[in-house]
Amino acid sequence: MATTNLSSYDKTTIPNSKNLRFGIVVSEWNADITENLYIGARQTLLDNGALSANVERLDVPGSFELIYGCKHLITSKKFDAIIAIGCVIQGETKHFDFVCEAVSLGIKDLNIKYDIPTIFCVLTDTNKQQSIERSGGKLGNKGVECAVAAIKMATL
Repeated sequence: MATTNLSSYDKTTIPNSKNLRFGIVVSEWNADITENLYIGARQTLLDNGALSANVERLDVPGSFELIYGCKHLITSKKFDAIIAIGCVIQGETKHFDFVCEAVSLGIKDLNIKYDIPTIFCVLTDTNKQQSIERSGGKLGNKGVECAVAAIKMATL
């Protein structure tokens, strides 16, 4: 379990992203959580110089579909980095395990195959409260952390 604020970073260590283009793929499943992650990611990109017109959003039905959505944006060759935003909360079946493994491996595969970094911003929590705490709650917003990673990877 995370014990630090996910939104804490030193802005002086982040490259300016004025000339960078970002794609953000957002799962519609657990939309209250993923929307907060998106807001955190987008605002962080803008706070670090990204132009609003250079941040494009693509919605997909669920976290499993993030892989295809990210590939779709990557192959458009318009972006310097992609952020995949999702939230999978453990239930009573093995579905959680299958989705989490598939999404993490799929995003890993995109990073191996393509020269555009894809950032994993998918919460995989045991319960809804953990997701709330990591999407703008007491532990900050994982979307902020992932936007910082996207900027750093895009300027690598």
